[in-house]
Amino acid sequence: ITWEDGRKYEITRVKDKRRAASTRAGGVGERYTCVVDGKEIFLFYEDNNMWFMERAGA
Repeated sequence: ITWEDGRKYEITRVKDKRRAASTRAGGVGERYTCVVDGKEIFLFYEDNNMWFMERAGA
């Protein structure tokens, strides 16, 4: 994963994949539960071929 400021993080594990909506960002697609830097995060892959992640505090 590459952040907007250029920092890069490695996905160390994909724990789950399911169809879901983002409650914060409003998008719908495949939700991947991943481990990055020791923390569990959600990555979303939308039907329009775009990836996104919910912002903290959004």
